[in-house]
Amino acid sequence: MLAKQYEITLPADYDLDVIRRRIAAGAPLLDDRPGLGFKAWLLRERGVDGSPVHQYAPLYVWRSDGEAARFLVGGGGFENIVRDFGRPAVHHWTVLAHFSGPARPHLPLPGAATRRLTTVPVAQDPRALAAHVDGEVEQLRELARHPAVHTAVLALDPSRWELLRFVLHADTDTPAAPAEARDDPTTVRFAVPHLSAPELSALPEGRVW
Repeated sequence: MLAKQYEITLPADYDLDVIRRRIAAGAPLLDDRPGLGFKAWLLRERGVDGSPVHQYAPLYVWRSDGEAARFLVGGGGFENIVRDFGRPAVHHWTVLAHFSGPARPHLPLPGAATRRLTTVPVAQDPRALAAHVDGEVEQLRELARHPAVHTAVLALDPSRWELLRFVLHADTDTPAAPAEARDDPTTVRFAVPHLSAPELSALPEGRVW
């Protein structure tokens, strides 16, 4: 499985309703997309939840590498972003773990998402990498038990040795929201206008190896 994200940072005076209309129009095209675990249509609004910018930054988890490739270069949809905003860098991570949270059956559309990026520490002991990842997986497992969590994913970019922790959950203003949604300085918060989840239920549960 692959996680992918690109970020379109917009001018401070940009009308975000343009992006919301784009999402409303484009979401049905991915709601039943083969090979796609989910696409979280993500927005940041300048001045909200500490964001310094307006930003459209969707994140995908693909079950099929081939379908992920078709999306990017095979006429599968990415050409629309390139046409309207230019060609952004697309960040890639290998998915290491996925957990469904208690809110998933009751919260078809999560209200918010958090993205935490951390660097894997350098250590001389070759076993330290596995131990660090195991610890992160267990932390995610515990976080995913929170009543407000919908979905939690851990993934690795080995080109930068960077771990992605991505969590879909209820609105960050609710008392039930996970503590990291407000208190973790490494975490970025997003609104989730829509979640396309054609094969979310087919994602393997827990650590994927």
